[in-house]
Amino acid sequence: MKRLLWIGMLIVTLTARAQFDAAFTNTWALQSYHNPAAAGLDSKLNVQGAYSMQMVGFEGAPKTMLINADMPLFFFGPKHGAGLSFTNDNIGAFSNKKIQLEYAFHQKLWGGRASIGIRPTLLMVGFDGSELDAVDASDPAFASSDVKGNAFDFDIGLRYTYKKLWYAGASVIHLLGPKVKLGDDKTHEVSVDPTFQVQGGYNLALRHPRYKIAMDAMVRSDLMNWRGDIDLRLLYDGEKHKLYGGLMYSPTISVGLLLGFDFHGINIGYSYEVYTGGIGALNGTHEILIGYQHDLDVFKKGKNLHKSVRLL
Repeated sequence: MKRLLWIGMLIVTLTARAQFDAAFTNTWALQSYHNPAAAGLDSKLNVQGAYSMQMVGFEGAPKTMLINADMPLFFFGPKHGAGLSFTNDNIGAFSNKKIQLEYAFHQKLWGGRASIGIRPTLLMVGFDGSELDAVDASDPAFASSDVKGNAFDFDIGLRYTYKKLWYAGASVIHLLGPKVKLGDDKTHEVSVDPTFQVQGGYNLALRHPRYKIAMDAMVRSDLMNWRGDIDLRLLYDGEKHKLYGGLMYSPTISVGLLLGFDFHGINIGYSYEVYTGGIGALNGTHEILIGYQHDLDVFKKGKNLHKSVRLL
């Protein structure tokens, strides 16, 4: 019974993910994670950390950690962006790690900015067969020890941003469709299919200048499964801090609550996602976001001007 429960949880989780990679609840916050064309877009140093604990209460439940940083590169004007990210994803006996470099080129177009981004990736997959309680330990279909493998991968993305009003983008993750061979004898293989993602958002101004509503949507598919996410947030922009609260909805999968604040460039967010498939309200997903932003626009006049104390 315990084995059947674990298998059932694994099937539900893979369906909810709709692809090889973890599906974070806060899709709107992790722009460059989903699309490399967003790297260095805001002329700021942007450092983010995210930790997701999915299906809490189940043994072997997925846990995902992401560390991402991107910034503009100011050569020949602020048209270039670069980034670096590390992802560690664990689900049951599987572990998936990614080290990624990002590059984006931005160009003014029609009053907004068009961007194209690429992301070479080192993909590392592991499978610990000692974690399994197989009926037949000699079954060659399952590795009996901890086996690992790696492969080169590549992502590409396009994006258009119109001021701070709206954006739309599309990306292909795992463009090369790598096959990762595990172990010294390479007898086990993990196949990763390309994932197609479409994302967009719109900011709606309200009568009160400190409030606005942000709407974001994303659809991703590996042509076998799919997942859609919609979120709606009320934003408050104060003199010293910013606050937000809202809801997210993924059709046939989950609903969730989003909360967060921004204070002096430090961003902290929390979300709780409840699965609608009958798993239980207390067995949802906790997700924590921590970020830091710092303005790097060296072309602004009147910024970073100092006098030597010896001349005062």
